[in-house]
Amino acid sequence: MQKDMLIELKAEKVLNSLKEGKRLDERKLDEYRKIKIEKDLYHNAEGSAIVNLGKTRIAAGVKILLGAPYPDSPAEGTISVGTELIPLASPFFETGPPTPNAIELARVVDRGLRESKAVDFKKLCVIEGEKVFVCFIDIYAINYDGNLFDACSIGALSALNNAKLPKVEDGELVKGEHSGKLKLERKPLLSTFAKIGNSLVLDPSLVEEAAMTARFSVATTEDNFLSAFQKGLSGSIDKNDVDNAIDTALKASKEIRKLI
Repeated sequence: MQKDMLIELKAEKVLNSLKEGKRLDERKLDEYRKIKIEKDLYHNAEGSAIVNLGKTRIAAGVKILLGAPYPDSPAEGTISVGTELIPLASPFFETGPPTPNAIELARVVDRGLRESKAVDFKKLCVIEGEKVFVCFIDIYAINYDGNLFDACSIGALSALNNAKLPKVEDGELVKGEHSGKLKLERKPLLSTFAKIGNSLVLDPSLVEEAAMTARFSVATTEDNFLSAFQKGLSGSIDKNDVDNAIDTALKASKEIRKLI
């Protein structure tokens, strides 16, 4: 309760500061916090990454297993994104089944990857109609200080980008052996904005999230394809906000891809 009150007090300061065109942490309105990516850390995963976005920290791992294809796409594999918001990351998170926030987070990250065709699902086919590769992307929040959407998006893409395809013999996985790297056709990244008062800010921190009335995320690729949109909370975002967010996302994501 005391921590909630402190955040609310800081949220008021955020709003007052933005009325003067300033952010409390002195960033520009279209500036990300410092990003650090550590890659290929977990040897039991086909690909992995730890991402620090400011003080927000997540771990992402890719596990590729054999599964049956969907009946309507017998020659295609698939991806599946899951997120875990554990109490270790924040006192706001609780143990138990996935919360609506965790489900939304996973679905938006999944949509950005899936709709961009980042992975060619046909190349994940092993035996048509029988066996395909399924890429499970599991993401865990380690510390929460705002904007899990972009942190998880960066982590998922980083883990996929260094993932290796398992070796298959006689229709079965060969433990510990790989046949080559997973090729990505595109590299989509989410960029998330908070509407606070009349200002739209990129990469909101925890206290900025407490002050926002609306959230907007857009997934963009290196060839300027828009693969996902997500609007959150009850506040409004007008056409100018959306246009500005897209322009900013296209520029900001190019710099992040250099780290991936």
